[in-house]
Amino acid sequence: MDLLQDLQWRGIIYQQTDEEGLKELLNKESISLYCGIDPTADSMHIGHLLPFLTLRRFQQHGHRPLALVGGATGLIGDPSGKSEERNLLTLETVKGNADSIKVQLKRIFDFEGENGAVMVNNYDWTSAIDLVTFLRDFGKHIGINYMLAKDTIANRLETGISYTEFTYTILQAMDFNHLYGEYNCKLQIGGSDQWGNITTGLELIRKKQEEGAKAFGLTIPLVTKADGTKFGKTESGAVWLDAEKTSPYEFYQFWINTADADVIKYLKYFTFLSHEEIDALAASVESEPHLRKAQKVLAEEMTRLIHGEESLQQAIKISAALFSGEIKNLSAAEIKQGFKDVPSYEHEADQETTLVDLLVEAKISPSKRQAREDIQNGAVSINGEKVTDLAHILSEEDRIEGQFTIIRRGKKKYTMIQYK
Repeated sequence: MDLLQDLQWRGIIYQQTDEEGLKELLNKESISLYCGIDPTADSMHIGHLLPFLTLRRFQQHGHRPLALVGGATGLIGDPSGKSEERNLLTLETVKGNADSIKVQLKRIFDFEGENGAVMVNNYDWTSAIDLVTFLRDFGKHIGINYMLAKDTIANRLETGISYTEFTYTILQAMDFNHLYGEYNCKLQIGGSDQWGNITTGLELIRKKQEEGAKAFGLTIPLVTKADGTKFGKTESGAVWLDAEKTSPYEFYQFWINTADADVIKYLKYFTFLSHEEIDALAASVESEPHLRKAQKVLAEEMTRLIHGEESLQQAIKISAALFSGEIKNLSAAEIKQGFKDVPSYEHEADQETTLVDLLVEAKISPSKRQAREDIQNGAVSINGEKVTDLAHILSEEDRIEGQFTIIRRGKKKYTMIQYK
């Protein structure tokens, strides 16, 4: 099975500008191809992953990926999928965001070897172009009627679109044209909302490059969930690739909680497992869904890819500890990850207090009477161990690395005590 057949099997291809032409090109030679992201935030989220992972699949088949960070287009704003104007970011903010995203992209691609990935930033070639040059050398080649026919622009005409965002599609076309000339880049990959921008690039290449110049576009479907809710969103917000925004444990938990109806699709989309491995996991979902083998493999593959083996093992350790209640085996750093979203209470480190008093102070139990009942009934645990002594006084032994005490009341109500 060749590369395009594999992409079809995985359900990754949504649209192609010339299926037969691209197939012939890939069978004939190794090519350069690109995908871009605008640094409108200081981290990518998992909604950005699929196009870049698809780019990596091309690299595994001997092609050279160009990972573009849009330092220039990020200053403008892509109207795709937006009903109103974006707030313009400062140059300093965009540059900072671009630097952060470059670090994340370096985890996805191999930058060594003959087809090693290349990181490019469109600010490098766009910032030097003056207005007259832009209008004469690029604007002249893209007709207004052609642009108005693009869905991304047509959808904004009623609500309004500035000239700034109106010209975005030309700026992205300039990227494709530049990369075609500098790197012999023959293919652009993007999400389904980028079809209009990609085809504008092909139009510019046709008009500005040598006669007979040929390039291609390929888009990827919008990732959806079977229950209709938005992919990549949790109760606490987007699932980021930045470990400070979404911890490796939270990242791991997102994938392991994938529904049976979605897990095989996500294994095809996001992992580099073979067809045989995915088919075996699909059979497991059907015959032994309670084991959740597919979800575990998905979570492991994705966490290892984005955060590395050490963070994966840490996420597995935290998950096992929370499931078994063996919290005392976790480090302070692991406690921070695993209990990031639970209620917390700050307590003076040198202040001696009884468990009964602390339960009330931290609002774990509503009253001292209830606190005593909870303790006597075995409903209260400290770092995973039940405490039934009404006179128990919190000591240094109850602190994990001197920083935290985890108190559980009942089966699921956790509170993190932090010492100051």
